[in-house]
Amino acid sequence: MVIVAGHIVVDPQQRESYLAGCVSVVELARRTTGCLDFAITADPVDSGRINIFERWESQAAVEAFRGDGPGDEQGAAMIAAAVAEYDVADVRSLT
Repeated sequence: MVIVAGHIVVDPQQRESYLAGCVSVVELARRTTGCLDFAITADPVDSGRINIFERWESQAAVEAFRGDGPGDEQGAAMIAAAVAEYDVADVRSLT
């Protein structure tokens, strides 16, 4: 399993429009083979922060979906980004 997690920073005035532009990406990802979870969400504390969380069955599934990454418009809106991939060796349910 692979987890992609982190955050990006955009101008707080652009956050809602940035997130609106991500709806189709989230919908597509959630329908993609190998996607277990996918979320791009507004941070409740920092008005310019957008949290990223993805969970995939395998690295191959991530790579098949990923493509070239954010489009030019989305990339230009990012002030900063800190997103990483994590290879998961074991999972324990908390519920």
